[in-house]
Amino acid sequence: MTIDWTLLIEWIVKSAISIAVMLAGFAYMTWAERKVAAKLQTRIGPNRRGPFGLLFPVADGLKLIFKEETMPIGADKWVFILAPMITVVPALVVLAVVPWGPSIEVPWRTPEMGPMPLGLADLNVGIMYILSVTSIAVYGVALGGWASNNKYATLGGLRASAQMIAYEIPLGLSMIGVLMLAGSMSMGDIVAAQSSMWFVAYQPLAALIFYIAGLAETNRAPFDMPEAEQELTAGFHTEYGGMKFAMFFMAEYVKMIGVSAIFTTMFLGGWQGPFVEQVPLLGIVYFWGKTIASLIFMIWVRSTLPRLRYDRLMAFGWKVLLPLALANVVFTAAVLVGRNEGNFLAAGIVTAILVLVVIVVAVVAFSRKRERPVVAPKTPLVKN
Repeated sequence: MTIDWTLLIEWIVKSAISIAVMLAGFAYMTWAERKVAAKLQTRIGPNRRGPFGLLFPVADGLKLIFKEETMPIGADKWVFILAPMITVVPALVVLAVVPWGPSIEVPWRTPEMGPMPLGLADLNVGIMYILSVTSIAVYGVALGGWASNNKYATLGGLRASAQMIAYEIPLGLSMIGVLMLAGSMSMGDIVAAQSSMWFVAYQPLAALIFYIAGLAETNRAPFDMPEAEQELTAGFHTEYGGMKFAMFFMAEYVKMIGVSAIFTTMFLGGWQGPFVEQVPLLGIVYFWGKTIASLIFMIWVRSTLPRLRYDRLMAFGWKVLLPLALANVVFTAAVLVGRNEGNFLAAGIVTAILVLVVIVVAVVAFSRKRERPVVAPKTPLVKN
């Protein structure tokens, strides 16, 4: 068996670039969140430590590096140390199957090798890879809370695990409609199938379910229950400090980038856009532009919506998202019988209208429930 050193070096370089982009994205997502949230809430935001506060992530990183590392008495040492790594590694490798752009011709590849794909790998089971890798992060959260020898951290780990498992099911089901439309589990084939129309037009309900479940998977507001300080004193990472806490923190932001990139690939056409055939590198601009727009929307949601109560959070996942995701799969399969693009678009429009009607009805019902008059308690009789 001979090793093609050209391909090996190419894979190593692309892997290094991918990890560097994710780490830099994590660092400057913390800056972007402060800046965008400040704009939305009419505040100033970071304006020190460099122009426009751009050195803020560097200062935060140095602070966490030099912070004292502590470990609770009675903690399981090795599990306590490994838990942050188990959480952050899947977040870093999940984008291995996501194409950043179209394949391009490069001088070091022979005609037999073909053009170089702008991505690490295009597996024929890309969706299965994503679901498998993302499910591993649950172990890091649960083990981090359990190994801390702290009842609050253990409860936080259990609640976070229950939340992630509950929302992982509708997340996976929302991908099935895209899988049926593309006829493949390869992320490259899914992008190619959206050359005429993005799948968000055919699958608006699936896109909505995927995005909501993705917010819950990344523990973002309004689903940031694992970090409900007023209930669990910061949840599963209560006992973590320094770089171990930074790794949990990094996992959240890297997973945000991963969810946004996967959403872009599956529902927003990935790197597809005008003039990509003439200038292939434009595909990278389109891909990351859509991903950044999704990330800004996540910040907007966090700056706007309050945290859900835990029982309502779980009920929403099991009683609302799961039935809707199952109904979307059945509806998509029924429409696929016709195999007509007009049928797909009409079904998408009807689904979008139904989703809007359901949202409006739910908002009105919730508002009326809140406006119920409060009956004053009866004044007790006072005997002389």
